[in-house]
Amino acid sequence: MTQTWQDTPRAVVFALCGSFCSFGAVLPQIQRLCRDGWDVLPLLSSSAATQDTRFGTAASLYRTLEEMTGHPPMTTLQQAEPLGPQKLARAMVIAPCTGTTMGLLANGISSTAVTLAAKSMLRGGRPLLLAPSTNDGLSGSAGSLAALLQRKNIYFVPFGQDDSFKKPHSLKSDFTLLPDALESALRGVQLQPLLL
Repeated sequence: MTQTWQDTPRAVVFALCGSFCSFGAVLPQIQRLCRDGWDVLPLLSSSAATQDTRFGTAASLYRTLEEMTGHPPMTTLQQAEPLGPQKLARAMVIAPCTGTTMGLLANGISSTAVTLAAKSMLRGGRPLLLAPSTNDGLSGSAGSLAALLQRKNIYFVPFGQDDSFKKPHSLKSDFTLLPDALESALRGVQLQPLLL
């Protein structure tokens, strides 16, 4: 009998990309998933894994994720590639998902640990949940967003303009909806309403 993704233990790959200002809103959702019984496998983009910002240091983020999930965050292509073929998780979340990451995914470029992990998961038909956080969601990244909205097995955490007057092109997901969006994606359903 062939193993399907539904047979995989209740594990989820959770990738954080370099929308550093969003980490404070994303980390509580990782805690929620852990409390809800998910085995969260953290993955950091190159920027998130190496850059210190006014929002915190890379080393602190790494430690926090390891303490929270019980797993050291993955950071390399070699760590990311086996996730799908070895059926290590039921789904993958990218939160925050930057415009750069959406652009790479929309164009089939798997040159980063995050996009290679996404490709690895999608090749086995596992859901990919994106939580956009980008200042150019309604300008430069709009094309990538539109392309991904049409792709099979790609779902979104509902999003909207985070500051329509000061940053009219900026989009940000409501990260508090992430656990519900994940459960919906596992059923093959986009959580609605998508636009907030």
